[in-house]
Amino acid sequence: MKVFIGLGTNLGDRGFYLSEAVSSLNRPAIKVEAMSRTYESEPWGVADQPLFWNQVIQVETTLEPLDLLHACQEIEQQLGRERKVHWGPRTIDIDLLIYDNRVSDSEELKLPHPYLEERAFVIVPLREIAPDLILPSGRPICEVQGEGKVYPLT
Repeated sequence: MKVFIGLGTNLGDRGFYLSEAVSSLNRPAIKVEAMSRTYESEPWGVADQPLFWNQVIQVETTLEPLDLLHACQEIEQQLGRERKVHWGPRTIDIDLLIYDNRVSDSEELKLPHPYLEERAFVIVPLREIAPDLILPSGRPICEVQGEGKVYPLT
């Protein structure tokens, strides 16, 4: 299955956390196939915190959505993620954005990601690696901007 995953970090060595998350995701059941540049963005949801570094990666996986979510959460824990404040500062955040054409509205997993089209820090790097993508809403990604400012770092 083709899956797009969003990565974000705004604490500590942000480059290290992004790199470690990508390396940790690349395992037998998950193959990283594409990776955007790194972008810096203003915080979304809670403004009073450090700037974020964000990336989007495309993976091919044999894992079911919940199994992939749990793998992502394990990596977050290994990299010191603490869930103290909703949308607050974090060492790493790993979000499933799109999992093939799957839809999920369970308490544990919402697919596609409910804020996918609202966040420029997701749309811009996603458009970079999948410029012809038709979003689950039916809109071409080239027509979606998202909110907020993002600046390429690499």
